[in-house]
Amino acid sequence: MTSPGGELEFVDWISRQAADTNQILEVGIGDDAAVQRVTQGQHVVVAKDVLMEGAHFEFETATPELVGRKALAVNLSDIAAMGARPVSVYIGLVLAKSRGIEFARRVDAGIRELANQYNVCIAGGDTNTWDGPLVISVTVLGEVAPNSAIQRNGAQPGDVLFVSGPLGGSLASGRHLTFEPRLELAQQLTSACKVNAMMDISDGLALDCTRMLKASGAGAILESSSIPIHADVSFSLPTEQRLQHALHDGEDFELLIALSEEQVELLADSKLNTPLQRIGRVTADPGLFLQEGSGQLKLLEPRGYEHQFK
Repeated sequence: MTSPGGELEFVDWISRQAADTNQILEVGIGDDAAVQRVTQGQHVVVAKDVLMEGAHFEFETATPELVGRKALAVNLSDIAAMGARPVSVYIGLVLAKSRGIEFARRVDAGIRELANQYNVCIAGGDTNTWDGPLVISVTVLGEVAPNSAIQRNGAQPGDVLFVSGPLGGSLASGRHLTFEPRLELAQQLTSACKVNAMMDISDGLALDCTRMLKASGAGAILESSSIPIHADVSFSLPTEQRLQHALHDGEDFELLIALSEEQVELLADSKLNTPLQRIGRVTADPGLFLQEGSGQLKLLEPRGYEHQFK
């Protein structure tokens, strides 16, 4: 028997919400596991993130809907970085007993609104309750043509580095809860040219660029004057401090992209209207350097957000 306001009632409610969104499923929510159709000739791409109250969001500044939205959005950003198309999502919710079923429905509403926006099927998952904070685990399955997934390890010396938008100030402004994953831009890029390497900027440009370079066995020089700084970073700060926010704040979820000069020209010829900003160049010598206005090179510390053990 379903208890009023209990887990079973919530799961039953979720099943009813998903009743008309299971075109890709042979078996949907309500059985022991989902059975999903896979498009013939496509490879499956899987992205998974776990978000925790107190580490990734606080309810002093976020609504349940925005938290649910972010939990899906960060995974869609990873799918975009691989040049893939998102298809389905599987959600694990660990909910505080004291907040009740209406709170759970509001978290689900935030997930569902973004899923509908990008035509992603909510295919299954699990729910639990406890006396602790909210934890959300989201897994997104996407599709990409064979040998077409864009990895972070393909940057080559001579490649031009781009970012897809301005950086910095995301956490302080709340933009980390409302950003749009760059799915459409990624699809436009991969249709117009060959992308050597791409990843999303979740932990800060300096740290994530270092990760791309390490995976690629290369280095890079970033031009300080070319790095776009978001308007969320206070204009009252000195220019150097504003730049530090753009380099290290994280939670921007813009794309970092490496293109060969040939592909840069091809992209320009395509007349694709993109917000790409050229920020530097990949080098054969290891290390990430910042070129200041004087031309002097400064070793850039790979500092950003990183979860730590005690």
